[in-house]
Amino acid sequence: MLTGKTAIVTGSTSGIGLAIAEALAAKGCAVVINSYSDSQEDHAIAAGVAERHGAEAVYIKADMSKPDDCRMLVEKTVSRFGTVDILVNNAGIQFVAPVDEFPAERWDAIIAINLSSAFHTAAAAIPHMKASGWGRIVNIASAHGLRASPNKSAYVAAKHGVVGLTKTIALELAGQGVTSNAVCPGFVLTPLVETQIEDRAKETGLDRETTIRDVILAKQPSKQFATVEQIAASTAFLCSDDAAQITGTTLSVDGGWTAQ
Repeated sequence: MLTGKTAIVTGSTSGIGLAIAEALAAKGCAVVINSYSDSQEDHAIAAGVAERHGAEAVYIKADMSKPDDCRMLVEKTVSRFGTVDILVNNAGIQFVAPVDEFPAERWDAIIAINLSSAFHTAAAAIPHMKASGWGRIVNIASAHGLRASPNKSAYVAAKHGVVGLTKTIALELAGQGVTSNAVCPGFVLTPLVETQIEDRAKETGLDRETTIRDVILAKQPSKQFATVEQIAASTAFLCSDDAAQITGTTLSVDGGWTAQ
């Protein structure tokens, strides 16, 4: 159990991020839910997590493309709860195009949200973790942090960077009670992927099941999606005391993709 710990999960109003917030709350964490929109629905999501798990859960707005917002998210959490024990960097965006056609502003946005935000939140959180002698940093990377694919230059570069950052933090904090690891999902069935399935089915003229098996999951040997619950459980394990000597590594949840 993680009773008494405080966790930040960036990009956590839906999909993988929300599943991770739910899993940590179920283990007794106070959880900070985050996105950039600050709507009534965002606050209702946090309230729902709190009600379902009997844990504290609050929503804090922060735009992960802005360094000051990233650091402010940590400081607002510390102001509210006294410290931050667990940091899960999950926020991310995607755009697909060949390098020579890739819009510069899309590159900048993906690097900012998918990579630089993890640096800024970690830099702000680490002093609090060092002071308490306990901390867990889990960066949600991707199979694309270990393998490349065409037309995803910014995403692949960012996720490779996240893996490198994860290792560096682990080495800097080794022996101080703070671990740093990355979870590398393959394809996970989220609303975003559902949209991709629909779009690719229209492009190829294939039915849904064939599109999933032969197009979306072409690189995933299991031919099955990972679930958000599986990613959340893997993340929660890395936050546990059982994982105290696991640091500086990647945990692939990708149906065998990176075994090839």
